[in-house]
Amino acid sequence: MATGTGDGGGYCPFFQHAIEVIGRRWTGSILRVLAAGPARFSEVRSQVPGLSDRLLDTRLSELVDEAIVERAGDGSYALTGKGRDLEPVMVAVAEWASSHAGAAPERVPGRVGGGSTRCG
Repeated sequence: MATGTGDGGGYCPFFQHAIEVIGRRWTGSILRVLAAGPARFSEVRSQVPGLSDRLLDTRLSELVDEAIVERAGDGSYALTGKGRDLEPVMVAVAEWASSHAGAAPERVPGRVGGGSTRCG
């Protein structure tokens, strides 16, 4: 069965590490915020409902350690070139999520009532 990854499939330590880094809880939402431009800690927190200060601090530190995010002298966070290279991946995941939005909308954190399951 073809995997669509272009590498013949199977285990790849580089792929595994990448998917674990970007697949950690809340990391995708943090990256989506930063894809719009640099943001301070409080701005990221306010745009990701349900994300605690402690977990945001942990995720930002991990992303800085991976050189996906950098912290500027003014205290804001921004995507690095490596982080910006993830933007097509984020767009592809957002498109996939929108086309499969009916799968489990009740599991979307911060969603209230019958709101849209689509993301812009």
